[in-house]
Amino acid sequence: MKNRLENIVFGGGCFWCTEAVFSRVKGVVKVICGYAGGKTKNPDYDKVSKGNTGHAEVIMIKYNPKIISFEEILDIFFIMHDPTSLNRQGGDIGSQYRSIILYISEDQKRKAELFIKRIQSNFNKLIVTEIKKLEKFYPAESYHQEYYEKNPNQPYCRLVISPKIKRLTNKLLK
Repeated sequence: MKNRLENIVFGGGCFWCTEAVFSRVKGVVKVICGYAGGKTKNPDYDKVSKGNTGHAEVIMIKYNPKIISFEEILDIFFIMHDPTSLNRQGGDIGSQYRSIILYISEDQKRKAELFIKRIQSNFNKLIVTEIKKLEKFYPAESYHQEYYEKNPNQPYCRLVISPKIKRLTNKLLK
């Protein structure tokens, strides 16, 4: 019997960052950059970056739950970004950069809510991560996929993404 893969969608700032981190996690099979959480149909980068579509920059993570649990994925998500920062991550400002979990099943919703309650005491400020049912995931344009892998020397990659990967490498990554 084949291993059954599961999906979850997260937004935690720029999708280039979240994709670069999660693509290195053991048990993660695929990561796709995209847009979700809003109302505009068929959004694109230009529309989403203006901040008026309601969509966030997100990643869809396809993972093997026999190798990595949903709780371990949540742990990585909450370590790699600031879940107490409303509508921004670092220099990226706007609702398209919000912290969001777009769940696919009620089990994911319940686990995410319990996880946040459990870790809240580790933070000095309130966790503002939105938890919302995934209605529709729109893959981002092809040039956004594997952006860090294709552009490791681009200044944003060197200054923002590389330090995140280094910070998490010893504890969490392949």
